[in-house]
Amino acid sequence: MTESITKLQAKIRSGKPLLVVEVVPPKSGDATPLRAAVQRYAGKVDAIGVSDNRHGVCMAALAAAGIVAAEGVEPILHMVTRDRNRIALLANCLGAQALGVRNILCTSGTHQTLGVCPPAKNVFDIDSIQLLDAVAHLGTGGSAVYPERFEGAGPFCLGAVAAPFADPPELQLMRLAKKVSAGANFVITQPVYDIERFRAWWAQVAQRGIHERVAVLACIEPLLEAGHANAFASSRPLPRVPQSLLDRLCSAGDQAAQRAAGIEIALETIEQLSALTGLRGFQICADDHSDAVIEIIERSGLGAC
Repeated sequence: MTESITKLQAKIRSGKPLLVVEVVPPKSGDATPLRAAVQRYAGKVDAIGVSDNRHGVCMAALAAAGIVAAEGVEPILHMVTRDRNRIALLANCLGAQALGVRNILCTSGTHQTLGVCPPAKNVFDIDSIQLLDAVAHLGTGGSAVYPERFEGAGPFCLGAVAAPFADPPELQLMRLAKKVSAGANFVITQPVYDIERFRAWWAQVAQRGIHERVAVLACIEPLLEAGHANAFASSRPLPRVPQSLLDRLCSAGDQAAQRAAGIEIALETIEQLSALTGLRGFQICADDHSDAVIEIIERSGLGAC
């Protein structure tokens, strides 16, 4: 088994603040826009997360993560259990290692009926907790999901998703603790808009000492246009978007003013969450609006060091 750890895992162990961004692979076979985005973020972040068909069919996340690695930035490969069974998922992990990709975020994924391709059949052979356990044991064997040992597999730096706004909170905290026990090294939350609800969740995380066992990053996904924000807020129950935030965007003025308001809200959210003891950092994502992400990074002073 490879003994070296990834740069991201080394940063996690250092205790220093973490900053990652998320990119959506292009809806084509042309990697040019992906490479351009990677170069914009190079030197500013610790890693780049590569989403897995989050907005419908895109370039395969595994291929996109390999491209990110080839550009000299460490990727985080997102792997969604919605679309693949355990055979395909674990094969992708082995393929990822062959491409130099060893940071993997394990997630169940949004149900396809809430996405852009409702007729697609789901898989959900295993859930994200079982995937974490399986990948953590690829090089040693012993996982209940897939007990076979693969020579030279891993070690991987594993991530998971936390749901601060889902009910019931006790169940979500229980699932989070299970993800950590299954092997998660870092956790990225759902996008944060309702700060008070997040603070309440964080108090429970801290009370249980979960933040001492895993690096927790809050996701910042700025809403840059009032129409999109209203559609986003009404399309699904989570994450919660307060009406006051929507009103602020709607009253901002033209599209440029709405964008400026969305960035200001994101910066205010970062400032308030940064005061939470034990929170290790942030993920910032805005799909195709990398210019907004760069502005938030620069104005917040979060750039990776």
